[in-house]
Amino acid sequence: MSDLGESPEYSFSGNELDYEEEVTWIEWFCSLKRSEFFIEVDDDYIMDDFNLTGLSEHVIYYDDALDMILDRIDDDFSEDEIGTVEASAQLLYGLIHARYILTSKGMHLIFEKYQTQKYGTCPNVACNNFPLLPIGLSDSPNVNSCKVYCPQCSEVYNPKSSRLSVIDGAFFGTSFAPLFTIQYGLGATRNKELEYYIPKIYGFAVFKNKRDIVLDSDHDMNSGDQITTKMNKHND
Repeated sequence: MSDLGESPEYSFSGNELDYEEEVTWIEWFCSLKRSEFFIEVDDDYIMDDFNLTGLSEHVIYYDDALDMILDRIDDDFSEDEIGTVEASAQLLYGLIHARYILTSKGMHLIFEKYQTQKYGTCPNVACNNFPLLPIGLSDSPNVNSCKVYCPQCSEVYNPKSSRLSVIDGAFFGTSFAPLFTIQYGLGATRNKELEYYIPKIYGFAVFKNKRDIVLDSDHDMNSGDQITTKMNKHND
């Protein structure tokens, strides 16, 4: 499993580049076992230049990669070149995918996978196997691998699936999971305050709940800011 600081690495074998002509590149890519977590992005969405703004700076052979995704690629490439263009196409598709899943249609397609617990269930015993969502810790590629987010406890975990753990986190992005949670009212499923585990010895708590420590720290900082603001206003 990738650490938080590692960027995923991709390799493409020759047999992955072979697909039937009647099958589109997008259909072929999404049919790969390691691509089971992706959804198919509409061609119309990809052909709208506005939706691709800024992506060219992240992808070498951008134009060729885009042509490959849209099945407009020429055959005038050597075996080495086609492998490089293929890698660029998969990177570009992942970045487009991160934007497409923010649309209502894209979100609905992810919801269908979410209902089958495609991305796993929360390891926190307090969440009772609540389904997880894919999330990135950065919107830039080659920074972090994909993680999973629990709408119930609002925690981020390393995925159990080895195939999901090597996907670039930017292919799902930082905004999707929180937006999905709001869109489908998943936060509303919390019937009561989650009871986080606190280590105890003979019934006495050994450590304070870490979340309470963070909240207390934030409260103290906010209180200090308010006092400073009031003093400044008084001095003025």
